[in-house]
Parts: sequence; C-alpha cells; structure tokens
Amino acid sequence: MEKIIFGDNQFFGINHMSEERAQALAEKFRDLKAITDVLKTAWDVGIRGFMLNSNDRAKEICDFLRKNKESFEGLRLYPSIPYPHKYANLVTEKGIINTIRDVLCSENTAKESLGLIWKGGAFFSSGGDATKIMELLIDVEMQVFRELNVEVVFLQNVVTDLVLGLGLKEVFIHYYAYIKEKYNAEPGFITMNLPKLVAFLTEVCGLDNPIVCSPINKRGYFMNPSAEACEEVIAKRKFRPVAMSIYASGAIPPKEAIEYISNQKNINAIVFGASSKKNIEETIGLIKQCSD
Repeated sequence: MEKIIFGDNQFFGINHMSEERAQALAEKFRDLKAITDVLKTAWDVGIRGFMLNSNDRAKEICDFLRKNKESFEGLRLYPSIPYPHKYANLVTEKGIINTIRDVLCSENTAKESLGLIWKGGAFFSSGGDATKIMELLIDVEMQVFRELNVEVVFLQNVVTDLVLGLGLKEVFIHYYAYIKEKYNAEPGFITMNLPKLVAFLTEVCGLDNPIVCSPINKRGYFMNPSAEACEEVIAKRKFRPVAMSIYASGAIPPKEAIEYISNQKNINAIVFGASSKKNIEETIGLIKQCSD
C-alpha cells in the first residue's frame, strides 16, 4: 500500500466545517479538466496512489486515466464503494429488487453487463441470497475501475458502520473473501468508530491484520468514541491503520497535523485531499520531513 494516498473529497464539494468552502470547491471542480489538472499535479510531485469514491465523477476520472495509461504508469487506485447516495433514493422508490434490476441494465454497456445479468439471474432464482446482493453491487461499482490497477477496495463508512451496528459478521467475512478472490485486491474498511470496528473484525470475524481507514487528527475530529481510545487501538492492536481527515477539514495547521500523525507510529498510510499545487507540495514536504 502506498504511504501517501491522494483523496477526492475536494473534487465533489465536500467540506464538513464550511458550507461556503464546500460550495466554492464544487464550483471550482465543475469541469473535469480542473480535476485532471490537480491529479496531474499530484502525480508530478510523486504521488502514485489515488482514492476515488464510485460516484458519477469517478467514471469520468477513470475514463481519463484509462485513456492516459502511459502517462500514469505505476498508478495505484483505492476505490471506496459503494457510493450510498446513488442507491438511497432508488431503494426508497423502487425497493431493493427493482433497484438491482435497474442498476444492472443502466450502469454498464451491454458487453460489460452480460456477466452481471447472468449472476443477477442466479440471485433472483435463488430467492434473494443477501451475499449475492452484495456481490452484485460490488461488481457494478467495480465496473467504474475496470482495466486500472486497484490495490485496496475500501467499504464506505456508511455501509461499514451499519453492518458493524447490526453485528453482521458474515457480511464482513464474505466481503473480505470476495474482494481478494474476484479482484485480487486487498479489502479495506472505512469507519467512524475505529476501536469498535477493529475489535469486531479481528475478534469476532477472525480477520488477520485488516486495513482500516478512519479519521485520525490532533483535534479528535470524528474520532469516536474518543481520540484517546483511537490512539490506544493504533498503538496496541494488530491492524493496518490508514489516517484520513488529518486536517479536520482545514481546522488544523498543516505542520501540526502532520507532526501528530507522525507520532502515531503504527499508521500505514495517510489519505489527504488538496486543491492546489502549493498545498499538495506542502503536505508531501511535511510528511517527508517528519518521517526523517
């Protein structure tokens, strides 16, 4: 896994601290070229790992990456699936069965859909096996990233934390195995409750050294149940921590943010987003400085 991963929240107008800032980002990156220019900048300063949510913009970005493979040789992608907002309204309006039917028919070309439709037929004829639903949705989401080098597939925190809350260990176990077997990639999990998830994955599900991404920052922003509890898990538990929200949506000065992360000795990787060359270079420089 890459030690530095470039995130994509800024491209979609996401800023949890400031609605005004979020709107400004959405406007700035309305055009695909504005996004690809930043990706090129990140690439030019040495970043090789990119995390992408599987939303509509990710399709455009992945099309660009496929068309420009020679310029991005050595690229490693870290998809975050599924994009829950895409399904929420459909399920409410049509129910899960009709949603799956619609998604299978609309999200892919005829050639790409053939295997999914075949699997979908098995799902419907079997009476609706829950694991088949999961496999179908994973396959649909992963079509976005086809023909690209995928290293880790992260399960979105909305889904991860729902499954965790319901205690559905079979879902985690099946997801873990399916990503490894079908996509030859590492399964990862994004969560807003690091201690609880790590305990569940390792003690209940029996997963060895899982990859878990969660907010880790000096202010304790989104670190549930507390910053202290998260720090203890990072220090003592066997898993591969990935830090996100390191700047707490801009509330922490860059040097302070990176110094704090560097003091958490077992962190495997950092995910960060930036919208300018200056900010990207500053983060890279600080990470290198603090790791020396």
